[in-house]
Amino acid sequence: MTDAKLCWLDIRDAGDATAAVLEEAMHQRIDGIVAADPAAFADLPPTVRKVLLYEAGPDAVPADLGAADLVVVKGGKDERAALEKAHPDVQFGRYVEIVDADTLEDACLAARLEPWAVLDFRDPTKIPLEIVIAAASGAPGSIITTAADTDEAEIVYGVLELGSDGVLMRGTTVGDATALRKAATARAGKVDLVELTVTATTHIGMGERACVDTTTHFRKDEGILVGSHSKGMVLCVSETHPLPYMPTRPFRVNAGALHSYTVSEEGRTNYLSELHAGSKVLAVDVEGRTRPVSVGRVKIETRPLISIDAVAPSGQSVNLILQDDWHVRVLGPGSAVLNSTELKPGDRILGHLPTADRHVGYPIQEFCLEK
Repeated sequence: MTDAKLCWLDIRDAGDATAAVLEEAMHQRIDGIVAADPAAFADLPPTVRKVLLYEAGPDAVPADLGAADLVVVKGGKDERAALEKAHPDVQFGRYVEIVDADTLEDACLAARLEPWAVLDFRDPTKIPLEIVIAAASGAPGSIITTAADTDEAEIVYGVLELGSDGVLMRGTTVGDATALRKAATARAGKVDLVELTVTATTHIGMGERACVDTTTHFRKDEGILVGSHSKGMVLCVSETHPLPYMPTRPFRVNAGALHSYTVSEEGRTNYLSELHAGSKVLAVDVEGRTRPVSVGRVKIETRPLISIDAVAPSGQSVNLILQDDWHVRVLGPGSAVLNSTELKPGDRILGHLPTADRHVGYPIQEFCLEK
């Protein structure tokens, strides 16, 4: 398997929309175009992989492969030996439809031995794909898994935290290529973190704070970005680190007062008070690597609060209001876990400085004063 997340668009059913679908696919830099007719590749640039797919087996393959880079057929190397001999400059891969234990074993063999294995799982469960991914661990080839839509594609990309190397999805209308590319990039990203210097802490009395309980297990150097202002946030650590009076809650971030901003997908912000079961927030580690995670619930309760003021190297001010208790923590440089009530002027914490103001959570370039 590889680290790539490939997007293959199947245009076999695009019909009259084929030209428009292909134009969008090139704009989105789709990695592979899948067809049954080599003529479909006539005007495609060399940067896109041209894939002929024949689910019926080698007998369906035409004598003239045109500009095809890769031919995927049902059956193994023995069945396509004559094809490979006739077309030494073309790569070949194996198509497997998984419907039972025997075809699952065929899929595992293809994933381990073939340079390209295109897998079509006819049942909605993702357990068979998990088995194939595990079986192919360390193999040099690539697994391309079919997906009915972009919701399924996003799941396929993330199975076992490794995911399929690529997704093959039918493209029948304009918008499909864009949606597939979005699904491929939804699970990973990066934000710029800066070191903030604490300038003051103030006990401000009672208020409502939100614990964000997610459906994922945070790593020890992960949390979510939270701040009183949309242009300055602090990296609040999850409860993965031991505490003397209570068990760890590796799914939870004690995030701050309910008015606070946090970052969700595509750079949008939400107030903590807006989050609910099924919402998405962005998990961020100390290197700035991100991944979207789902919210399982939000617990809003009345607690004493502490206000933390900090400043960025640029001079920009940042504020965060947290529950006033030493077990509520933030992250500092080098993955340092810092108790919020023990912070003092001069201490360094990690934060993020979004560049745009916000309107209903969306970034927008306009005048906005927050203080």
